[in-house]
Amino acid sequence: MIKVLVGLGNPGRQYEKTRHNVGFLFLDHLLLGSGGRWRNVSGFEAEIGELVIGNKMLVLVKPQTFMNRSGSSVTKVLKYYKFAREAMLVAHDDLELPMGVVKTKQGGGHSGHNGLRDIIAHLGSNEFARLRFGIGRPDIGGRVADYVLSSPSKEVLSKQSMLFDAVSAKIEGMLNGEELVYGL
Repeated sequence: MIKVLVGLGNPGRQYEKTRHNVGFLFLDHLLLGSGGRWRNVSGFEAEIGELVIGNKMLVLVKPQTFMNRSGSSVTKVLKYYKFAREAMLVAHDDLELPMGVVKTKQGGGHSGHNGLRDIIAHLGSNEFARLRFGIGRPDIGGRVADYVLSSPSKEVLSKQSMLFDAVSAKIEGMLNGEELVYGL
């Protein structure tokens, strides 16, 4: 059973609505939409929120270490709460899925995602669940770094909000291990 939901992203206003911050944006949607608030916990190098889903407490984590160093924050949170890595679901952007598609995945590699790479390195394992939000790929010749660190159009952001609503409605099942494959 999932007890901690980690959203990957970069802190700072310049990254706020970028494709790479979809993990942060989804967690904001969950927590702020339910009236919750983030608290900065410097010892975790993260913002922490708590939600009750069904009758279970879910810890939400937004590492504030920048994407490429997310593993440090994640391991501190897991250690403090005494959660096994199998109790963690990591929400992140995925270039391999088209925009509007969301899938869960258990384990696997990092597929070039530096946030996942760092978490895997810190945990010494890739055995944790992922919530993959498709962002598509840049146009031919476009640089991946420029693409993920840019903001999508207002139309895409609107679709993303609808997607967050749909995924939020399925969160309880995901926390209990149900697979999610969803697309707009």
